[in-house]
Amino acid sequence: MTDTPHAAVAVIGAGLAGCEAALVLSRRGIPVALYEARPQCMTPAHTTALPAELVCSNSLKSDALPSAHGLLKAELRTLESPLLAAATETALPAGSALAVDRERFSLRVRELITASPLVSYILKEVEAPPPCHRYCVIAAGPLASEKLTSRLQQTFSTGALHFYDAIAPIVAADSIDHSIAFPASRWKKGEGDYLNCPFSEEEYRVFFDTLREADRVTARNFEEARFFESCLPIEVAAERGYKALAFGPLRPVGLIDPRTGRRPFAVCQLRRERASGESYNLVGFQTRLTIREQQRVFRLIPGFARAEFLRYGSIHRNTYLDSPALLRHDLSFRQRPDLFCAGQLCGNEGYTESIATGHLAASAVASRIAGHPWAAPPVETALGALLHHVTASKEHPFTPSNIHFGLFPPLDTVPVKRKPGKKEKQERMCERALMKIREWISSLPG
Repeated sequence: MTDTPHAAVAVIGAGLAGCEAALVLSRRGIPVALYEARPQCMTPAHTTALPAELVCSNSLKSDALPSAHGLLKAELRTLESPLLAAATETALPAGSALAVDRERFSLRVRELITASPLVSYILKEVEAPPPCHRYCVIAAGPLASEKLTSRLQQTFSTGALHFYDAIAPIVAADSIDHSIAFPASRWKKGEGDYLNCPFSEEEYRVFFDTLREADRVTARNFEEARFFESCLPIEVAAERGYKALAFGPLRPVGLIDPRTGRRPFAVCQLRRERASGESYNLVGFQTRLTIREQQRVFRLIPGFARAEFLRYGSIHRNTYLDSPALLRHDLSFRQRPDLFCAGQLCGNEGYTESIATGHLAASAVASRIAGHPWAAPPVETALGALLHHVTASKEHPFTPSNIHFGLFPPLDTVPVKRKPGKKEKQERMCERALMKIREWISSLPG
């Protein structure tokens, strides 16, 4: 498809943020040119040319309240987010989490894009904001091309930071020993949505020692190994101590091994990749081990002696901007008010968070086109707290973040006879946020 100069807005990147922005703008009656470099220019992590491809986990994390991730989804549903609706339509059983069938989800998003008469989907690498559009949203993602990120660095005189993001392996369901692995969700939430591979302490010790000694992919000279805390490679997490995995990604809480009637020492959880259940993702097993070592080490997981790996774990560099120094509260660049940024490139981390900043950028652009001032969501909301971190964080150096309650302002103090517990505090924060987001929506022009 060719360029469409008549489109008021260009969106660079058909990932989660870009697709959300394009669909929200088109819903407001605004013509959009959505540019995507794939398949002309593939990234080290993508495997298809489909829009909104999920390259790491297939989980959008918790969908339950009270949790910060569940709250962000609740707010986006209140805003009628098109991508969150697509995720719900293609959801897989995953306990209290929202996990999707990757292919069905991307195909559904493509259907929404191609069905909109106001969205022109252009498969073409863009090295700079196209001059033929009035506004531009850069949502090129953490794997934006070097040409585009270099142009941004030159334009805004700031260095692009980076960190590593690791992908977990996928295994064939029929290669797992189901006499060892058992279906269950923690605390019996869900209908046995996960497969669980239980470790005895001796099995855990052997696995831990072998993992610590395994060979890893060597980073290139110009890349500095800086990992995002909530997405640590399994071998990096193991460096923190013998029980770091048993208290982290291999924690056994809420699970009982039916063979013994007791809680295992540690558990590797497997989450299905597709509704058909022919493949499973190793939860928390992001890795930079070599392929040969992945075969050797991960087959020490109980039930994995004959595991068939459909995808090996890998490592890639994620790029993001020093956005608090560059962006205004509406995600537009201070030096270029006609240019906006959304998604992981602007410093949010996570699938739902990328959808959120894509939605907010589109909302801000639509208000700009209509000639109305745009007010950010209140910081008491998940959307507002995330946006405040991205545009006004005081961290030096700036670090991307998922949504979490630490980004929210504290609750107003009220006289009580007892100190509220953690769950009660979170419930009150969620109640406050949902009230505030409704008030914000009602205040929006039009």
